[in-house]
Amino acid sequence: MRLIKLLLLTTSLCLVSLGARAAEPVRLSLFSWPGYGFWFIAQEKNLAPDLDLEISVIEDPYESFSLMTSGGLDVTSSTAEYGPIAADKEVPIKMVTYTNPSYGTDKIVLAPGIESAQDLKGESVAVLVGGLTQIFMGIWLEQNGVGFDEVEYTNLIMDDAVGALVGGNVAAAEFWEPFGSHAMDALPDATVAATSSEGDWIETALLGDAMYMSDAFLKERPEVAAKTLDAYFKAVAWWKEHPAEGNKIIAKHLGFPLADVEKVIGKDGKIHKGGIWVFNAAEAGRFMGVAPGELPLGLSNGQIGQHWETTTDWWLKFGLVDERHPMEAGVNLAPLKAITTD
Repeated sequence: MRLIKLLLLTTSLCLVSLGARAAEPVRLSLFSWPGYGFWFIAQEKNLAPDLDLEISVIEDPYESFSLMTSGGLDVTSSTAEYGPIAADKEVPIKMVTYTNPSYGTDKIVLAPGIESAQDLKGESVAVLVGGLTQIFMGIWLEQNGVGFDEVEYTNLIMDDAVGALVGGNVAAAEFWEPFGSHAMDALPDATVAATSSEGDWIETALLGDAMYMSDAFLKERPEVAAKTLDAYFKAVAWWKEHPAEGNKIIAKHLGFPLADVEKVIGKDGKIHKGGIWVFNAAEAGRFMGVAPGELPLGLSNGQIGQHWETTTDWWLKFGLVDERHPMEAGVNLAPLKAITTD
């Protein structure tokens, strides 16, 4: 009888152990912005029951990239410019998908008294150095007759950039929502010089966001990597069906007012002019060139290739990369192919 009890106890412990191992841990990060909040929906709605999503909010994306390099993170959501830098510096990180283009959420704001790009020569402008905000500022300056290197770039995260502009420490800043609105509310005499809803900005989708995974995660746990990507797009699909509830979940986890979440991703789960266009899995597959079909708003199938080249051009100008690399050096499409190919 004691032997039977021992066997039953051992079996129970084994089953408990198997159950505990059933949920694969995935360590991921994002910074405080509603466009990345779909991870919280995936977690709260248990859309990936076989994954244990361990979500960290890390405001500096380069800190997340550093943690991925050292093995402290598996996945991060961030802006879509890091691939060429990772390839050039041999950082073991890959972009796995583009997640959304900016459709007005990004804007360049000029301080009161600054009337044009010409007034910015020799002045400090707030951007995230090494981020798409710096490229946006550089392109806009050149389009308006000012060399990209005729200003001083001050590296600031969004909250700090608002404070710097309001405090008169910078003459201009690039913001995404809701921080652009916060700046304009605090400085009614400031002016918006450019937004990402205009002309080429949406058609090129240069300004947008992406998901990155570490090489170790992709190589050692490829099935989990694909499931993680699938969990994100399941959360997007759920949000598109339940935008009001989804926005409340995102607001709760980020500590944002609901109105600020709605400024970025909208209220109805559709393309949001003034904010972003949240891709579903099929749209991401088309943008990345792994799924058939066309995209609206002038975007093309496989547009990631053009994005890679334009981003590389600017990192060469800014001196952040030493040479041009093929897209395959910084992009791994295997997880996206796994979830978009029948």
